[in-house]
Amino acid sequence: MTRSNPTRTAVVLLAAGTLLSTTACGLSGGGADAKEARRTGEVAGEITFRTLQLKPTFTTYVQGVIDAFEKRYPEVEVTWEDVPGDGYNEKLVADAQAGALPDVVNLSTDSFQLLGDRGMLADVAALDGASAQEYVPGAWEQFKLPGKGDSVYAYPWYVTPEILTYNRELFEKAGLDPAAPPTGVEQFFDYAERIAASSGGRYSAFMADPKGRLPGDWQKMGIPILSEKRDRFTFDTDRAVRWVERMKDLYAKGAMPKESLLKSDDINQLYGSGKIVFGPGSPGFVKDIKKNAPETYAKTQVAGAVTGELGHIGIYAQSLGIKKDTQHVDAAAEFAKWVTNGPNQVEFSRKATIYPSNAQGLADPFFSDKGDGKDAETLARAVGADQLKTAALDANTPVQWTNQVGDAVVREMQKAIKGEQDPRTAVRKAQEAANKLLAAAADK
Repeated sequence: MTRSNPTRTAVVLLAAGTLLSTTACGLSGGGADAKEARRTGEVAGEITFRTLQLKPTFTTYVQGVIDAFEKRYPEVEVTWEDVPGDGYNEKLVADAQAGALPDVVNLSTDSFQLLGDRGMLADVAALDGASAQEYVPGAWEQFKLPGKGDSVYAYPWYVTPEILTYNRELFEKAGLDPAAPPTGVEQFFDYAERIAASSGGRYSAFMADPKGRLPGDWQKMGIPILSEKRDRFTFDTDRAVRWVERMKDLYAKGAMPKESLLKSDDINQLYGSGKIVFGPGSPGFVKDIKKNAPETYAKTQVAGAVTGELGHIGIYAQSLGIKKDTQHVDAAAEFAKWVTNGPNQVEFSRKATIYPSNAQGLADPFFSDKGDGKDAETLARAVGADQLKTAALDANTPVQWTNQVGDAVVREMQKAIKGEQDPRTAVRKAQEAANKLLAAAADK
């Protein structure tokens, strides 16, 4: 993901989200013990609305949405608070523990799971079940929780799908057909091996970045990340070992920049200068390359994301949760629906490289127009929208995969990829470390 300009930074911080720290696993009290609000039919009252780092880039847009809502419902007053990216999740946790969540709060997939699982968010399916048909099915399903039946704990807002971006010219130099990109993780590795063999060290296929690739690659390969009860990690499988073996082999053959195993290089700069074949899987990246590296942009091709056998795509999802015990539940619910309706989501998507979760919004011609099929940015928008209409949107990082778990797993993967320990040992030790962290979090 790129952070090359303020607009993109704001969107990425919102869209990508960050995992709440494991201290959040100890959430208790506050809203969790409160009685859930019920609708009265009276859309009135003062409500608070919190977003993450939308000011000043999107101030005019958001304030316009609020003003229009207050005009439609004159008995409602919306107070908008926008929180900087630094410390957002810490503030969210502190407010949740104190029972001081805003009435309507912008949540990432991770923070939604942590708060929803602990009883701090209203069940919007119970409040407003008829709204399910207004959103693309995968987006509505995204905000259910295991073991909670048909309850839905947030209104889907916007999503950013994973796509595949690659340098067409370098593809052809490797003897690969640009019209036949890889569709699975193993095939992606096969293509990377061909690229490494033909590049003579002049460029690489993709970034190593195990922290960015996991657990997504494993999920796409059908590797079970968690037990059915979601109380222990279960990824120690032959398939996971095979993934490490392929990564180790490709790393040795130069398919990845050596330094990308241990630190995050600027992939935009590397791709823009023709040093890497596969760019980030983000439609926003294509827009950045168009602006900052026009020569490489002219060689850029896009396709549907690598999905693997499960047909999943990686997505960044945002939602609007309702405080469980809000005093003005009708106003909060109607406002969340208003922000996430088709016209408002389309307008937002025209200002940032994001997509509506609203079915009416996603059906707007803006998202289906492929132009002449040659402009990468236009095509990326259409490809992403096509995937969102039909893909299973459940390949997100499970909430149990915290930053600490990810770091523990990555440390073992790095050792194996560098040849410092064998892949099977690395996977076993990674799972042991992950389960220790999971158990420790459960005891808090």
